Amino acid sequence: MKRRNFIQLSAITGAIPFLGIKACAPTESSTESNNTEEQPFELEEWTVAQLQEAMESGTYTSRQICELYLKRIEEKDQSKGGLNSVIETNPDALSIADQLDLERSEGKVRGPLHGIPVMIKDNIDTGDKMMTTAGSMALAGSAAPDDAFIIKKLRESGAVLLGKTNLSEWANFRSFRSSSGWSGRGRQTRNPFALDRNPCGSSAGSGSAVSGNMCALTIGTETNGSIVCPSSANGVVGIKPTVGLWSRDGIIPISETQDTAGPMGRTVADAVSLLGACVGVDEADKRTLESEGNYYPDYSQFLDKNGLQGRRLGVLEGTIGYHERVDEIMERAFVAMEAQGATLVKDVKLYENDAYGNSGLELLLYEFKDGLNKYLDSRPDAKVKSLADVIQFNKDNADLEMPYFPQGILERAENKGPLTDEEYKEHLKVVTEVSRNGIDNVMKEHNLDAIIGVTGGPAWPIDVINGDHFGTGSSTPAARSGYPNITVPAGFVHGLPVGMSIFAGKYEEPKLISIAYAFEQATKVRKAPKLVPTLDLT
Repeated sequence: MKRRNFIQLSAITGAIPFLGIKACAPTESSTESNNTEEQPFELEEWTVAQLQEAMESGTYTSRQICELYLKRIEEKDQSKGGLNSVIETNPDALSIADQLDLERSEGKVRGPLHGIPVMIKDNIDTGDKMMTTAGSMALAGSAAPDDAFIIKKLRESGAVLLGKTNLSEWANFRSFRSSSGWSGRGRQTRNPFALDRNPCGSSAGSGSAVSGNMCALTIGTETNGSIVCPSSANGVVGIKPTVGLWSRDGIIPISETQDTAGPMGRTVADAVSLLGACVGVDEADKRTLESEGNYYPDYSQFLDKNGLQGRRLGVLEGTIGYHERVDEIMERAFVAMEAQGATLVKDVKLYENDAYGNSGLELLLYEFKDGLNKYLDSRPDAKVKSLADVIQFNKDNADLEMPYFPQGILERAENKGPLTDEEYKEHLKVVTEVSRNGIDNVMKEHNLDAIIGVTGGPAWPIDVINGDHFGTGSSTPAARSGYPNITVPAGFVHGLPVGMSIFAGKYEEPKLISIAYAFEQATKVRKAPKLVPTLDLT
């Protein structure tokens, strides 16, 4: 498998016309595909535990497992009309797998991720031969100087870093009319349940890749919905941790207040296996200091089939009434949860609809400019050194970077002042107080263990011209408060997945895991996608 080897191009501006033609060819509107599978993939739907058992028994080595995934990526992801979820594969993946196989043969197994192939979103630094670009050609040809903190932890765990996934460029913080999963570098990612449907974003590639069985696990990032929405739309489990549980050092930022990375997997147990591997206090991210004494290196201890027994769950207001088929899914989910011993409190209201005003967006605009300028300063070989440089690069290369939608969000962020502005401080106060008080007060008032709601509606058709067609969602309360949120597959609408979100107070991951796992085991909704070109609605 040959990766998209942009890094060898010495002069990015000279290479742009060639790269643009190559990247654009199959991606935007074609539904042509050779991806209908006559035979299931050899490792289709294999869990982390199954892969470990196979390596332990000698049925497969880590190298063989990685080779199978890389072959599938070549055939089903990178082929014409393919999934297009992978932006780059790691040229060192097989040598890393060989070393881990050697360790296993010598009796050393680092843990549950030893030899397991994991892919990460292309806004997370790796100090290796791969690039970190946030999908932008402004950073193409530039490698990060060092691993992000969570990547160091991932390598220590024995995982094989198989590659990087495509994303909504700049983590979907560029345009008010973007298509989720589109980036200048990677072009349009597709949904494995119907290749003409959107995978949601910004962790579009991470959700699409793990759902489509291109790897065992992925890591996404979220500011507001960017883990849970693509997890829901692609029919997988996504965990947005408490902000500070995972370090953000070495991750291209949007918001100091809201950003976090998190695991995505086909099962709750798989996602949980990755959650504990990346925790830890990091002096480079002061928010992680708060996690001291609040994290677990192993969260699998909270996988409890009886985790719904005796739980009181609040159903978020607005969960019912968006779409009749989605309503049916949620009503069935309610019945399943009650059958497992949970008590539901319906129509829980967290706050008034206008409680935030415009503070939510304004906060992000301020923090994005400040955070991105600081981040770019840490990239000595980058051709852009500031947000202003990125904006100018996009203007100079509009045919490649802005063929469908402009960069209004970037331009509005550039007009913001420093974080010492009183306006910024007021927005920060509004967002944090409204979101945290809303969740904390309601949970206390109703004696709740968690709050549940529909994660999102079924995936919409890809539309790079008009942009996303978002419908319902429930990500905002947990995102703005910095509290944890887990989404689990709950059902299908005409073959398209719909997820249910479960969120609670800070560092309540153990409780959420037990609830999510019990629901998953009681319902077993997840099924493998077939990478069909379009839905058969006849």
